[in-house]
Amino acid sequence: MDIQYAWLIWSLLLVGIWLVVYIFLNDKEKRKEMLIVSLLTSLTGLTEPLFVPVYWNPPSLFNLASLTGFDIESLIFSFAAGGIVVIIYELIFRTAHEKMEVSSHHATPHRYHLWAILSMPIIFFILLFFTKLNPIYISVISLIVGGLATWYCRPDLKNKMVTSAFLFLGLYFFYFLTLIIMFPGYVQQVWNLQVVSGILVVGIPLEELLYAFSFGFMWSSIYEHFTWRKFKNT
Repeated sequence: MDIQYAWLIWSLLLVGIWLVVYIFLNDKEKRKEMLIVSLLTSLTGLTEPLFVPVYWNPPSLFNLASLTGFDIESLIFSFAAGGIVVIIYELIFRTAHEKMEVSSHHATPHRYHLWAILSMPIIFFILLFFTKLNPIYISVISLIVGGLATWYCRPDLKNKMVTSAFLFLGLYFFYFLTLIIMFPGYVQQVWNLQVVSGILVVGIPLEELLYAFSFGFMWSSIYEHFTWRKFKNT
């Protein structure tokens, strides 16, 4: 297959997984949660110029990634990844949401709600502007810090966060293998392995697995944290 379309095909494959998960959800509220988070997460695809070409440089539609740093595929990928991460725990375990009481909003440690939400972007931009770390490491660190801040503020979400981190890591591991199978040598051609660890786990860059784990850890709690919802069974 032409590697020019590898990034597009791979992104659409994740959308296919997203659709399967969406169909298997038997609750309108959960579908709403998945769709809202997907739409919001798709905007993170606009950060792609931070990663191209210092982390990787994938051939893309209309050669947009090389020309501008932006690409359509990143929006598609981010859309699918965000929705899957936020709902994968709820797909496997029986859960239902309820609104938190207003009085609890100001209780310790919930009073740090805003700081917990802002911790990830704050850490990201501090590391981006004041260090020479590769953006992939900055992303991993900021997601972990944001996740820990969320854990402190919303300890009731810890089970979802930790479980989702491992679930998404496992899913992403097998998902990434499809790229290696369909496009042998693609990783070596596209990822800038010389500026990161260069460690490959069954052909998968270690940084990709670190990102999958940290993304699952922090992003899985985003809906409950922003909407002041909790699980009825917690």
